[in-house]
Amino acid sequence: MSKAKYYDAIVAPIITEKATILSEYNQVVFEVPLATTKAEIKEAIEQLFKVSVTAVNTMRQKGKTKRFRGHAGRRKDIKKAVVTLKDGDAIDIATGL
Repeated sequence: MSKAKYYDAIVAPIITEKATILSEYNQVVFEVPLATTKAEIKEAIEQLFKVSVTAVNTMRQKGKTKRFRGHAGRRKDIKKAVVTLKDGDAIDIATGL
């Protein structure tokens, strides 16, 4: 994969209370495109952050139907990737790339 392809495989880090708790277990959560595979996610994380990835778990979250000013709308579907890093490796999400 090219360097630009690595940036396309990762949309953004997810910073929530649960994601912060997972960081204690050497795991980081990212939002990824719906079509991205686990192998592509692993390769992109390893190349962009220079860390070793031991596991990638993915989940698809369906978008909710919400109402705003009486009109029905729908949030987008997203895919999350929980990336487990090798002991000793870390990703500092606050600094960026």
